[in-house]
Amino acid sequence: MIGFEKEFVYPAAATVVALIGACTDIKSRRIPNYLTGPAILAGLLLHASIDGWRGLLTSLAAGLICGVIFLIFYLAGGMGAGDVKLITAVGCIAGLSSVAYLLILTSIAGGVMGVIFALMRGKLKQTIGNVVALASHHKEEGLTPHPDINVLNASNLRLPYGVAIAAGSTITFYLMGFQR
Repeated sequence: MIGFEKEFVYPAAATVVALIGACTDIKSRRIPNYLTGPAILAGLLLHASIDGWRGLLTSLAAGLICGVIFLIFYLAGGMGAGDVKLITAVGCIAGLSSVAYLLILTSIAGGVMGVIFALMRGKLKQTIGNVVALASHHKEEGLTPHPDINVLNASNLRLPYGVAIAAGSTITFYLMGFQR
């Protein structure tokens, strides 16, 4: 019975949280703490209840890996704190076996969405120039946010990255939940 196998339950639950986060990100351009905090705790408890201490520790490791990777982008001014907390929650729930898929697929979804968004707004050339400027800035200045090209500048194109997290999570759910 596939419905109650943990390989199905973990990515399914993670996808539900990611989709709720995406909806709130689209609607308010924020991902609330009242979603991410309980979701992190739920992921830890879910893994602990099914796999014991080992499950708790691997869930914690998954959340930390996802969170730290996204924290780097937050520190560089490339995304909001809600995105970091959402990927941490989704990682805790999805579990360690899903982390590589989750991060890679979320990154691909974010890149594709960014290109489509820039094309729709007629700003692809400017966006490519911004990417080059950001790479140069971070090479010289490290993780400090660029003074003009950052998530706080309302004149820049800003992507609701919760949608990319939901897309990455949904594809991970398909691959991990249905392909085993």
